[in-house]
Formats: sequence, structure tokens, C-alpha cells
Amino acid sequence: MMPTTEATDRVELVFSLFDADGNGYLEPADFSLMSERVVAAVPAADDARKNRLTGAFHRYGETLLTELDANGDGRISPEEFTSVVLNPQRFDATVDEFAEALAEMGDPDGDGFVARPEFVALMLAIGFARPNIEALFQAFGPDREDRVRVSTWADAIRDYYRPEKSGIAGDHLVPANTR
Repeated sequence: MMPTTEATDRVELVFSLFDADGNGYLEPADFSLMSERVVAAVPAADDARKNRLTGAFHRYGETLLTELDANGDGRISPEEFTSVVLNPQRFDATVDEFAEALAEMGDPDGDGFVARPEFVALMLAIGFARPNIEALFQAFGPDREDRVRVSTWADAIRDYYRPEKSGIAGDHLVPANTR
């Protein structure tokens, strides 16, 4: 399956954000740095949620290294990243775990909803731009209390990594000048 232009743009953006040290490669240390920043974004979350998200970030990195590090150098290039992340058969289980853990992190009281402040804090910690974050949250159709369902966000994360998807809520995260 050929990825859409939008899917490629989404994945290129995620690569640039996950490259926490900015060296042009994803390495285990990038996932540690990212998980620390994101977990710190919602201090009210319980230890179980924090541990689940930290574990999901580490497994994300481990999956990439296991699937892609053919030369054994312990790092992933942008080209290697795109080839596996946009391959559902190889990456769906990892995305599922990450989607559930990240969305649940935004629900520290366990009521099944993510309020805008937690959503924004988590997405800023990942490195997305605030206007894009706000556009995404609005695309989810928040309720009167300015919340979205955890499941809505988790499903949107899964869609974000689908190579055949275009015109999805997650496209709001990609700056307009790169589309």
C-alpha cells in the first residue's frame, strides 16, 4: 500500500519531534528524553499511568530498533522510520499500546475524558505547535466541559499512523507550510 502524502508528512513530523536531541536519528536516549518530558506534563496522573506511558515510549523505540536497525548501529534514520511506521503489519501493536497509554495519561481522574489543559500540556511536551494542537482538539468536537473522550484521542493517534489515511483530524498537527 502506497502511503498518502498526508501520512508521509505526519510521520516526518513525528520523527523530527521524537529526535529529542536533534541529531537526525532516533536512538534509545531520544525515547527516554521524550517520555520524561511527556510524563512530567501531567503531574496529577497516577504512577500506573506514568509507568504505562514510559513503557510504551520505550517499547516504541525498541520496536523500531528491532525492526529496522539492520546495520546494528543502534539508531534509526528518517528513511528507516518511515518504512516501518507506515507499515501496519509491523507497527500496529506498538501504535495501539502508545495510543492507549498517551490518551489515558491525559485522563488523570479516570473519568474517560481528556480535558483541554491536559491535552495541550501533553502535546506541547511532545513538541507539537500550540495552534496545531488547538486545531486538533477542536476537530475532536469537545463537549460543553471542553473535554474529549479518551477513546476519541486514542483512535485519532492510530489513524495518524495509517498510511492510507488523509483528511483526518491528525492532519491538523502538520504545519500548513509542509502540506
